[in-house]
Amino acid sequence: MSSSPYAARTDGKGTAATPDTGGRRLPRTLHPVAWWIWALALATAVSRTNNPLLLFLVLAVLGYVITVRRTEAPWARGFKYYLYLALTVVAIRVVFRAVFATGMTPDDHYLFSLPHIPTPDWYAGIQLGGPVSLEALLSAATDGLRLACMLCCIGAANTLANPKRALRVLPGALYELGVAVTVSISVAPQLVQSVQRVARARRLRAGRNKGLKALRGIVVPVLEDALERSLRLAAAMDSRGYGRAGSATPRSRRLTGALMLLGMCGLCAGAYGLLDPSAPTLLGLPALAAGSGLCLAGLRLGGRRVTRTTYRPDPWRFAEWAVASCGVLSAVLLFVNVGYDPAELNPSIYPLSWPTLPLVPAAAILLAGAAGFLAPPPTPPTPPTPSAPPTPHITAPRTEETA
Repeated sequence: MSSSPYAARTDGKGTAATPDTGGRRLPRTLHPVAWWIWALALATAVSRTNNPLLLFLVLAVLGYVITVRRTEAPWARGFKYYLYLALTVVAIRVVFRAVFATGMTPDDHYLFSLPHIPTPDWYAGIQLGGPVSLEALLSAATDGLRLACMLCCIGAANTLANPKRALRVLPGALYELGVAVTVSISVAPQLVQSVQRVARARRLRAGRNKGLKALRGIVVPVLEDALERSLRLAAAMDSRGYGRAGSATPRSRRLTGALMLLGMCGLCAGAYGLLDPSAPTLLGLPALAAGSGLCLAGLRLGGRRVTRTTYRPDPWRFAEWAVASCGVLSAVLLFVNVGYDPAELNPSIYPLSWPTLPLVPAAAILLAGAAGFLAPPPTPPTPPTPSAPPTPHITAPRTEETA
């Protein structure tokens, strides 16, 4: 008898009844919207702080959740590239701060000096080169680290959520846009998979070329594979009626566009009114509510011309509520400023001192990490079924009579 926790029980007749999980939860894939809510809420919490200790704690939480809850799908292998992008963002921010020097004060710690490049009069106010201080580089690094954490949050959502399943929950009016976004998101993992497959094939064929000499042998098969994928995708979309006009009249299309345009203008005006205290009262919550209502009306009207059916819709259960709530509560705790000093979220580098770790924001970020065990375990990959060995063909020995 198999000791695997995913072994199936039989009912005595040889048919599978219920999976043997040993009292644990059944593996399944979490709803993609829950992962996106969790990741976007955590990115919102990151935008609230500039404390490097909290930012590194966010990266640790993201790494833990991705390690324990990602699947073996191609899009689930791309988080390391988001980490490379995050490091690039931090490096560019530091280099720009060093090149475009802002001057030094007597209390700054001098590190090195770059050659000064004189600028014309119309370029006044910007200095190229000059002395670089430790405080300036640390300030640039923390600003870049905050942006890097936000990029990693989006990368975590792309790693944990199935983009094709996320497409099914979009409103009908955004179906075409969702298809375009899904295709663009899945391009990078598919390209990486194609490069790995071509490189593996070259090693099996004893390909010894490396560097620029191997570029031709890799680029041409990868481009051919990308073209073949594009043709298959176009054929599949055409067979499913993608891009059909439907039953919408020109008048309904114009009305939908007008509602969406006015709704977006209302959202922009409402956001400006909330951010600017001196703005009129009508540019705050009233404009935001009116814009949201117009956008919802436009989505509702535009969704009538798209008729879609969903096979086996994704359930929204307790695990989805728990994961989404972890991220939302983490963002709320960092915005309410209760139980801690708000200055601890953005420690000052002038004068230079070691930042403190506030307990309530740290607990809020660790609360977002609870999604690692609140989410159900992912479905394990199905092992290939071993095929039966071919029956050997026995040939009778030749004799003089049969010769």
